[in-house]
Amino acid sequence: MDKMELFSEISEAVKEMEDEDVEDLCEKSLEEGIDPTETIREGLIKGMSLVSELYETGEYFLPEVLTASFALNAGLDILKPHIKQEETGAQVKVVIGVVEGDTHDIGKNLVKIMCESVGFEVYDLGRDVPLDDFVNVAKEKNCDFICMSTLMTTTMGGMRTVIDKLKEQGIRDQFKVIIGGGPISQKFADEIGADGYSVDAAAAVKKMKELKGIA
Repeated sequence: MDKMELFSEISEAVKEMEDEDVEDLCEKSLEEGIDPTETIREGLIKGMSLVSELYETGEYFLPEVLTASFALNAGLDILKPHIKQEETGAQVKVVIGVVEGDTHDIGKNLVKIMCESVGFEVYDLGRDVPLDDFVNVAKEKNCDFICMSTLMTTTMGGMRTVIDKLKEQGIRDQFKVIIGGGPISQKFADEIGADGYSVDAAAAVKKMKELKGIA
């Protein structure tokens, strides 16, 4: 079995909510000497992205999403101890959450996992987060990034509000703001003055590394 075939099987096992299969395949990836971060990105997270798509189209419901997340976490438990944390020279701190009015957090959770896999310190505010909390926690924890997501067009405006709050307090330049989610686009990010937009978890981390000057 080549690497990409293994990743495909891991993704399928996550989608099918098969905990034991996920565990066995992740163990196999370690035996094959595959970078665990790559297995997380190309196997586990892609599998959960498939689950997210099925949820959005109404083929999966919350019980399926929850069970699939158990399978995802079973794989993470095996792979995480083997991740070599990247030496960035300085700890990167991230505050992340789903903006107020939205409870869809699959995408946010995947970004959190990817951030942690490369050694970022993550403060997860969860879902339906009051907008002031993004600003307050970013200041309190001296974060580098504020990451916000939403799957609903009705809550997109909250992202602009958070940026406006940073400007009102004269601290906009202290934080890089990254946004993402189903209805979000680069055009919207530009309109509200966000520092970055990402289409998925891997792209989000790549963007943050670029903004911090990390190779």
